[in-house]
Amino acid sequence: MDSSRRSIFAGLSNAVAGLVGITEATAAPPPTPPPGPRWAMVVDAAKCIGCQACTVSCIMENAVPEDSFRTIVSTYEVREAGGGVGMAMLPRLCNHCADAPCIPVCPVGATYQRPDGIVVVNADACVGCAYCVQACPYDARFINHTTQKADKCTFCAHRVDAGLLPACVETCVGGARIFGDLNDPASSVSRILAETPAKVLKPEMHTAPHVFYLGLDDLFLGRVEAEPTLWQPQHGQPQHGAEVRS
Repeated sequence: MDSSRRSIFAGLSNAVAGLVGITEATAAPPPTPPPGPRWAMVVDAAKCIGCQACTVSCIMENAVPEDSFRTIVSTYEVREAGGGVGMAMLPRLCNHCADAPCIPVCPVGATYQRPDGIVVVNADACVGCAYCVQACPYDARFINHTTQKADKCTFCAHRVDAGLLPACVETCVGGARIFGDLNDPASSVSRILAETPAKVLKPEMHTAPHVFYLGLDDLFLGRVEAEPTLWQPQHGQPQHGAEVRS
């Protein structure tokens, strides 16, 4: 090959290399996909009237067996500062913790967390050993005596996947339950938590629960027993003057 041809090919090679370099230098990186939803619930204790509409709607929506609850409103009779007697309401459900203690204790991996944060139970895999029931610090799980499988609130995942609200949120008479996506700064739960101090049940457990409470007295942060609890007078005491005992 004569020198003129070699110089032409050399020039073309340099030009191609230059174009490749320009393309590599100017090519934009692929866009980062937006994060998926992280579902959470805010409960405004001041708006709860203890009507149990949430409890009933949950039972109907999820075919919860008799004497079991996926969500419930615990009702407390309390002595007020002025000496009067009042009522306090504590809506309770699975907290869908980011660090859920029910997950690692399951021997068959039946309890797991979806990418959107909802903790669910694979009933086909569950063996009903109740390890997860014992591990839950919020007393939010039970063994379904009809199916003999672990059962709990799922934020009505089937409704959420269809673009609907959980049944308890949709039927709340006082609007005490607010549900939404924490990864969306425009969602109701994100705005509320950004503007208003909120609390979680049993904060000392460090489970990062995703059910938040507004207006909840510290006296109730550790009260998660399954049955609604009323003060019971001791023998010989009058039937009034109730107070919540810490």
